[in-house]
Amino acid sequence: MSLNFSPGVIAGLLLGWSLVASVVLGGVTYVSSSGIIAKLLHDFGRIGNRETPIILSVLVIEDLAMAIYLPILAALLIGGSTFVGLSTALAAIVSVIAVLALALKVDVRLSRMIFSHSDEALLLMILGLTLLVAGLAELFQISAAVAALLVGIMLSGPAAEGARALLSPLRDLFAAIFFAFVGFSLDPSEIPPVLGTAIALGAISAVTKYATGWWSAGKSGVGPKGRARAGATLIARGEFSIAIAGLAVASDVEPDLGPLAVTYVFLLAVIGPIAARLAEPMADRLLAASHARSPETEEIA
Repeated sequence: MSLNFSPGVIAGLLLGWSLVASVVLGGVTYVSSSGIIAKLLHDFGRIGNRETPIILSVLVIEDLAMAIYLPILAALLIGGSTFVGLSTALAAIVSVIAVLALALKVDVRLSRMIFSHSDEALLLMILGLTLLVAGLAELFQISAAVAALLVGIMLSGPAAEGARALLSPLRDLFAAIFFAFVGFSLDPSEIPPVLGTAIALGAISAVTKYATGWWSAGKSGVGPKGRARAGATLIARGEFSIAIAGLAVASDVEPDLGPLAVTYVFLLAVIGPIAARLAEPMADRLLAASHARSPETEEIA
């Protein structure tokens, strides 16, 4: 986590921002876009690749980290030094841990209870459960987004497969609407002052995220080409990063945080898919070049 969280925090501190604003920027740089990456894996036909389970594991770990990070961030934004803020964050973290522990025991039974061969019934059951849990979370002053995320983590088996098939079109539709809405809400005149910072931060965090994918895939015995694909696929940032920045913008923590975060996300949302597409050809060229040099090296030796 520190490898991808640190660039945002360090950049915020170097810009002279407060610690809270820097922590927000760390969250923006940390989490990859699950929506964009899922679309890339499908469109590039990489669902069955050896590195794909590693990519998905990294995304799940990031989502779990966000489930802990968001309550803490919310407490910091409302005044983390107050007793109310600290107690709210502590209650949210305890609730998240309790739900995760419960998920390990009831995920199969819950999925069996929800699953239906009727697409309409399955869709309504999943959306109803999500709204119910999110509403209860709001009642206890816990992030509804985190609660909805935990519902998705708890689903498994046929229920999860059915939900993926039913909700994928909605995911693509709402993702497009989300990015369009964010683009329309940003004043273009706010981009030039933060463009240089966004490019530098994007370059650094792209390298750290690539290193994360390369190392993770390598630990599982994936070859160089698969490791390159894993690293490049994880570069894209998206909806979660903008949502984190939106919380800070609503709290008026730092005026430049919103434009910088949106510009940064849009850059990596474009560069990420391009890098994922070019990762395999570039890896082939590098491997071919290394094989071509090895005989010469042996002759010299």
